[in-house]
Amino acid sequence: MVVSLGDVARMVDGQLQGDGSIPITGADIIRDAQPGYITFADNARLADRLAACRAAAVLTPPDYRPDGIPFVTVSNVQEAFTRIVALFRPPQQEHRVGVAATAVVSPTARLGRNVVVHANAVIGDHVTVGDRTVIHSGVQIMAGCRLGEDSVLFPNVVLYENTVVGSRTLIHASAVIGAYGFGYTTVGGQHRLSAQLGYVELGDDVEIGACSTVDRGTYGATVVGQGTKIDNHVMIAHNCRIGRHNVICSQVGVAGSTTTGDYVVMAGQVGIRDHVHIGDRVTIGAKAGVMNDIPDGATYVGIPATPERQQLLMLAALQKLPELKKQLRTLQHAVTQLEQATGAQTQQEAA
Repeated sequence: MVVSLGDVARMVDGQLQGDGSIPITGADIIRDAQPGYITFADNARLADRLAACRAAAVLTPPDYRPDGIPFVTVSNVQEAFTRIVALFRPPQQEHRVGVAATAVVSPTARLGRNVVVHANAVIGDHVTVGDRTVIHSGVQIMAGCRLGEDSVLFPNVVLYENTVVGSRTLIHASAVIGAYGFGYTTVGGQHRLSAQLGYVELGDDVEIGACSTVDRGTYGATVVGQGTKIDNHVMIAHNCRIGRHNVICSQVGVAGSTTTGDYVVMAGQVGIRDHVHIGDRVTIGAKAGVMNDIPDGATYVGIPATPERQQLLMLAALQKLPELKKQLRTLQHAVTQLEQATGAQTQQEAA
């Protein structure tokens, strides 16, 4: 496909600066853009990388006007570039199969309108599936689950019994929702699994990454709030209540009965102990180990996690340790010399 730069600008309602007849043959990020492509630079800090880029044109925000390359200014660079990429690489159109012949659907299950169930998926007793939901191959939905409208379960997802999935929810491949919690009591020298009578409830517009897990509650629900986005390889333990619109990055582990407020951000490999509360709009830095409650609006980093400013002061002090060690040795040497001189003088006076 070849379109003119002027046509691209009109498609995204942008303001063109440069030759509108330039042919555009594709779209990619600055690092990978080829001659004839359009790329994007959403801030002036990318000027050096853009200067070395081979792209024919660039999308920019209104406050950045690059030199030496035609550009199109738009109010939302990411949204506009998404539309352009979709023009050159449109999403694959999936054939809607209805219920595949090799799918296994319980006669007591209720499927809404235009539901798609791919080959070898299994839908258990008394499951309800909302309109236009797509269930890919190998998905296992156990008895009593309820799925909202317009949701997608990618291959090999497992929903244990009684799981509740909101509308417009995405669950990526091999995620497991509703497995037993890691809770045991020790009786007679043996670890016995505690009660596993709860379930998981995912709100509307939730996304669960590939190979992530959310364990059921002991008696009630483990909850993931509306709009929360969970990355790949994340573990949410039993009885947790995750707030709305959280962003939880890869390899985070949240221990049992933890609660979070709304708009919490957890960077990669954060670990949170059990029974703590994370307030609204908290940011937790990568690899932080959270041992205590965190108040609203705070940013915590480090192991154990502490307020960002406190952690920076500690790091600054650590960087001074080699110099302090040298100073200590110098002082020790001076004290030794002083002690020796004082001792010699005392002996002379005694003589």
